[in-house]
Amino acid sequence: KGIKAVVIDSLYSGTERKTPSERIAKNLLEEILLTINNKDAGIIITTFSSHIARLKSIMEFAKKLNREPIFLGRSLSKYSMAAQKVKIAPFLKDAKIMKYRRQVEKELKKIEKNRSKYLIVCTGHQGEPGSILERMARNQLHFKLNQNDNIIFSSSVIPTEVNKENFQKMEDGLRKKKVRIFRDAHVSGQALLSPDWRYRDT
Repeated sequence: KGIKAVVIDSLYSGTERKTPSERIAKNLLEEILLTINNKDAGIIITTFSSHIARLKSIMEFAKKLNREPIFLGRSLSKYSMAAQKVKIAPFLKDAKIMKYRRQVEKELKKIEKNRSKYLIVCTGHQGEPGSILERMARNQLHFKLNQNDNIIFSSSVIPTEVNKENFQKMEDGLRKKKVRIFRDAHVSGQALLSPDWRYRDT
């Protein structure tokens, strides 16, 4: 009686270890972003779109790097707009958020001409077909990845066969382009509130 909602997240519940705090993930991101050689290189970060605290950290580091943050992808737009609507993410007012295909392609054409001015935050941390990073890996967008570019996964692969297979395909495509890949700048602990069946525990 009186309960209006129950949110249950059982992923990794059988793991007998303490989950590190979000501060650890922020430190991992900081170490990567502020130490890589990025003078003329692109920086692309992908993470869980619903992880607002992580997006806040990314925005802070974009400012330190003097790069303009550009958010690309439908789910990033959806969660960012929702966070702004309930007034828990005022920092997102400084981010450009692109949702539709034409918007994304137009922005990427501009970024490609001077990639050192921007920090791209995009969908695709699980290698989801049709996500921004997955389409980059398949040369499906107007943005050519260079071998000096940095791809940062501020996430971990959700351990389902579909996700692992999708991620592996995308990572193979990225490695063929000889980009620098940084994985697992992440800590567990965020509940996955997605309507997509691929993210549900069964």
